[in-house]
Amino acid sequence: MELAKKLPLISMPAMLVLVELGALLLSLPMKDAGIAAFEDPSSVANPLVFIVLLLIFTAFLLLLIKYRLKKLIGIIIGVSIFFTFLYIFSAISLYVFSNAVYATAATLVFSIAATAVLYLYPEWYVIDILGILIAAGAASIFGISLDILPVILLLTILAVYDALSVYKTKHMITLAEGVVDIKAPILFVVPKHRDYSYRRDGVGNIGEGERAAYIIGMGDLIMPSILVVSANIFLGGQVWGFINLPAIGTIAGSVVGLAILLVYVQRGKAQAGLPPINGGAITGFLAGFALTLLI
Repeated sequence: MELAKKLPLISMPAMLVLVELGALLLSLPMKDAGIAAFEDPSSVANPLVFIVLLLIFTAFLLLLIKYRLKKLIGIIIGVSIFFTFLYIFSAISLYVFSNAVYATAATLVFSIAATAVLYLYPEWYVIDILGILIAAGAASIFGISLDILPVILLLTILAVYDALSVYKTKHMITLAEGVVDIKAPILFVVPKHRDYSYRRDGVGNIGEGERAAYIIGMGDLIMPSILVVSANIFLGGQVWGFINLPAIGTIAGSVVGLAILLVYVQRGKAQAGLPPINGGAITGFLAGFALTLLI
């Protein structure tokens, strides 16, 4: 019984590590395919552009929720997910197939199939499995597109923004409730009980009270993974074949940050995930980087 209660709490850090490792594995195919979010990785203006676009997109979604246009939200998110799959599968296909026709065909087939499965059968394990791929792909794209300093700046700003949006303005809770209501697959769902069904049961009230499952935003796993990829790409010095000490430190720090977050989640209230997770990731990165200098 004790293990059954702890398993959901263990699975969330496990998913974070899977996203981070997946982002690392995807970073080389992404880089070889020439996929990048920004032309100049070292520009400190990049995080500001990211934040502005995030604020505009968030405001737009909140407006749609206010006017009960949730079907349109589902369409917008679905299109965004489809294009994310296109980037991911195109990088993988170009890495696997030397023939461009085969690579294009594989990209379209897998992207359409993955998006269709998410929307035709949005059960929690389908969302989580494909969500790990989506999060890893997104983190990989931004990780190869942003150097260390812009990433740290981005993670710091987002941590502050997340805290304000959850505890002060509370608009992030409103947004999460709207997303959960339409069962949009942009978050991870971890059931508390074996017979749980996301399609049937939902997750309950997000603001306060007992819920049938834990939920964690996809961004909470993407953001620290960006720093993992950036540290590995721009600092080099890989050990164990594909990962360096700053990236290892970032992974360890983000897991500790998530563990701290889960302690507060047990209180039954919505919590801002990015302050402890991003804070842990940055601290772990600095520790790994310092260790690199000492060795």
